Amino acid sequence: VYTPSGVRAVDFAPGDHRHHRGIFLAWHATKGKQPADFWGWGEFAPTENRVIENRNIKLAEADAEHAVLEVKNDWTVDGNVMIAEETTIATCDTDGVTVIDMKYCLTPQEDVTLMETAFGGFCVKGRKEGKAYYADPNGKVDLPNPHHLKPETDWPASPWYDYVIALDEGKTIGVAVVDHSDNPPSTWHNLLPIAMVNPCIVAPGAVELKKGEPLVLKYRVVVHDGAEPTELLNKLADEYGK
Repeated sequence: VYTPSGVRAVDFAPGDHRHHRGIFLAWHATKGKQPADFWGWGEFAPTENRVIENRNIKLAEADAEHAVLEVKNDWTVDGNVMIAEETTIATCDTDGVTVIDMKYCLTPQEDVTLMETAFGGFCVKGRKEGKAYYADPNGKVDLPNPHHLKPETDWPASPWYDYVIALDEGKTIGVAVVDHSDNPPSTWHNLLPIAMVNPCIVAPGAVELKKGEPLVLKYRVVVHDGAEPTELLNKLADEYGK
């Protein structure tokens, strides 16, 4: 994922957390017929033979202004599908930023519990080689880092948080996540030492999924050059919620 000027904004499989994948969605503590960790941490559920397998990627629309991808994945345990995922990714450039809208439709093939944890779900893994901070609609955020084992330490709900970094190479960039109002309530596991932006629907409590009843999650990612464009992010968040 790149800024409009062509600067890479995320890390993919960095040395400190090789299971992180740029922009991704997974949980590390799920319970169905068998427990499963699809995040790749391996502390509270097994990762062996727990794989998110891609079934199809389709370019549904594309022109000079925008593109839409349709993605189908299976969340498998020992080869059996626990969750069937259909995701739509729509992207365009507007007002000098890149906007990526992601809609996940997760249909459990059995009853599944997403266990209460401090982190997990939708996550952006930013770059770390520079001086970084987080911002929200009120400006720079001055909150302590949340603890990865204590959901109550996550940051409060917000329409958006932005991770901004002045890279050692000289440029300042940022990547913001907008939480759609239709999503379940979330607190945020924004951890500066790991450069995560993570609205977490399971921090307030476990989420129960019934077989055949989809969980729909929607997130907007805004990738930009320079410091946080607060006014624009507020506008894009407001438009997204409507």
